[in-house]
Amino acid sequence: MSSQADPTNRPGVWSNWAGNQTARPSREVTPGSVAELAEAIGAAAADGLPVKAVGSGHSFTPIAATDGVLIRPDRLTAVREIDHKGGTVTVESGLPLSRLNQLLEHAGLSLTNMGDIMVQTVAGATGTGTHGTGRSSGSLAAQVRALEIVLADGSVVTCSPSENTELFEGARLGLGALGVVSAITFGVEPAFLLTAHEAPMRFDEVLDRFDELANDNEHFEFYWFPHTEGCTTKRNNRGPGPAAPLPALRRWFDDDFVSNTVWEGACRVGRAFPRSIPTIAKISSRAWSERTYTDVAYKVFTSPRRVRFVEMEYAVPREAATTVLRELKRTVERSDWKISFPVEVRVAPADDLWLSTASGRDTAYIAVHLYRGTAPQTYFTEVERIMTAHQGRPHWGKLHTRDADYLAGVYPRFADFTALRDRVDPGRRFGNAYLRQVLGD
Repeated sequence: MSSQADPTNRPGVWSNWAGNQTARPSREVTPGSVAELAEAIGAAAADGLPVKAVGSGHSFTPIAATDGVLIRPDRLTAVREIDHKGGTVTVESGLPLSRLNQLLEHAGLSLTNMGDIMVQTVAGATGTGTHGTGRSSGSLAAQVRALEIVLADGSVVTCSPSENTELFEGARLGLGALGVVSAITFGVEPAFLLTAHEAPMRFDEVLDRFDELANDNEHFEFYWFPHTEGCTTKRNNRGPGPAAPLPALRRWFDDDFVSNTVWEGACRVGRAFPRSIPTIAKISSRAWSERTYTDVAYKVFTSPRRVRFVEMEYAVPREAATTVLRELKRTVERSDWKISFPVEVRVAPADDLWLSTASGRDTAYIAVHLYRGTAPQTYFTEVERIMTAHQGRPHWGKLHTRDADYLAGVYPRFADFTALRDRVDPGRRFGNAYLRQVLGD
């Protein structure tokens, strides 16, 4: 094995961002090329070790955990091609979304949609189904146009809608179960501006107008503060400009100081004194004032998130969203729970990805959070009960207890994915305990 791909001599404990998942791999490898990546997978096979790749660790599930070989793609960050005419960009798998956004901005290009943070690697984000909110634009994986992937036998394979088509259908959102993605080609478009309108609104009004708000805006989402009637709504729409970003001081105060520093302090108080949480929630729900600004798309889609938490998110049929949310609110009101984090609600159109949480149906995403170190109070258990009663699909990178039997019943192409996995990784070189839970043996 080349020196660049040599495993770490002192493997340590790997931990995810939230600190709720850990693993002790036998060795870690940081390949600097696809050839070194293939070599590392071959060496693992020779030693009888499983292989998992890990990005920035922003999944709350143990999807990347392994006691075998941990692949860190920190050096697989090259930009291979920017094709203005074809509307694509090809980058290596370890490139963080933040750097991808910056290089696209410099090239006058943009992703069509993205989530609300950009610290993940491109492969980690697509492979777990990271998404934002959109009336007609889907997840990051839905924007993938081609992939390069290293399979269990060490072969390097490219796939697209016209080449190795079945592998492409499975691997663009593949959970790391089919191989290690080494490069991704995204569809991109000319850079555009988004005008953001953020405003408080009462819970009943948001739900009564939910279809209107989701249909009339390109990107709509809202946050409900448990123990209150208050919500914060966000509507992002394209416009001709000119750009009118928030003043630097206002942006720092709202999105950094209040949303991180002050919020961290409030969460710590709530964790130490749970009875204070309803009061904190009422203050928080009133702290978000109305504001409008226009900026480069990714600067509107994303914001810094430093307060650490654990999260469960389910995708339900969009037509069930208001029913689910009203039941969730009633459940919180009947309980003794003290929930400091708001509930986040987003939407997405139906897509054709086999394991996408929006596969085959227009979707609403409902996410619940707990501040790191907070006792779970059966909150997640009851939320999951509500979601699964409505054919909910758990986010692959967020906490849940669903197994392969349940998931086979809510994903129409689930059997196609597991059959493909049987063909390309029959020995489960890329398996781990989490994949055994959600995909079966």
